[in-house]
Amino acid sequence: MAIETATFAAGCFWGVEAAFRELKGVVDATVGYTGGHKDEPNYKEVCSGNTGHAEACEVKFDNEVITFDQLLDAFWKMHDPTQLNRQGPDIGSQYRSAVFFHSPEQEEKTKASMKELFDSKKTRGPICTQVVLAQTFWAAEDYHQNYCAKTGRGFCHM
Repeated sequence: MAIETATFAAGCFWGVEAAFRELKGVVDATVGYTGGHKDEPNYKEVCSGNTGHAEACEVKFDNEVITFDQLLDAFWKMHDPTQLNRQGPDIGSQYRSAVFFHSPEQEEKTKASMKELFDSKKTRGPICTQVVLAQTFWAAEDYHQNYCAKTGRGFCHM
């Protein structure tokens, strides 16, 4: 088993986490905050929009079972990457679309996948997804972890 890490932001992190957890080869998925300037942010602070963080999902995956490219395919399908700083009813930079890459290979694959998606004309317009180097990932509070499974709630905006 070769475990790798990938980090995605695609709106409300509850549904993103639930969607990734359904994929064979995903070993773990944790919701949290990344991409901002405040250390140890909490949910209320991130929701204010003042920390610069995105609600994100850190995915641990077995690359012998599922590839990063397959995770990207799932990511593009689970949200609308053409919406700037929002997904569905969730509005603000904390709900932005982003891939926080952990290696030059992930960066390259993300940019190639994004170009392929745009060139396919299957999007409603230009893709707004940020492709940025992974920063510190701050796990969200316990009550946010595996929220959809704990509450029986659906997939948010998806």
